[in-house]
Amino acid sequence: MRTVFVFPSGEMATTVATLDDLFDGQAGFWTDGQLYINLEDTRDGQLFSDWEPDDVRLLEAALGSRPFWALQVDISGRIDGTAEIRGLVSCLLQRGGVAVDDYSGHCWTLREIENELRVDELGFFDFRTYHDRTRDQ
Repeated sequence: MRTVFVFPSGEMATTVATLDDLFDGQAGFWTDGQLYINLEDTRDGQLFSDWEPDDVRLLEAALGSRPFWALQVDISGRIDGTAEIRGLVSCLLQRGGVAVDDYSGHCWTLREIENELRVDELGFFDFRTYHDRTRDQ
């Protein structure tokens, strides 16, 4: 599985309603068999438990404060997943926010994703370049 955290702007209830319209799910978990989406929040202490402090600071700087909830999206290894995660992120970040993938350490805005911005030669969810780079080292 590959993971993307999505931090949409706006109310959690709005995002939940959007996900309820798009996917099967219940109680903070949605799936279509390719994307597995969990609603995470800080109440249970797990949201940032395995994040590096510098990554949390970058997220806080990108959003202006530390968010108290996010969506953890796991992408099945059985599929490429690029189109699926881009489609979901496009829907969820319409009103702002950022997404963080496993590869770049960058807080991606929808505009950056749509414009195919590259940071340190990596694009959003650019697992191919990341793996090519790590294999060559």
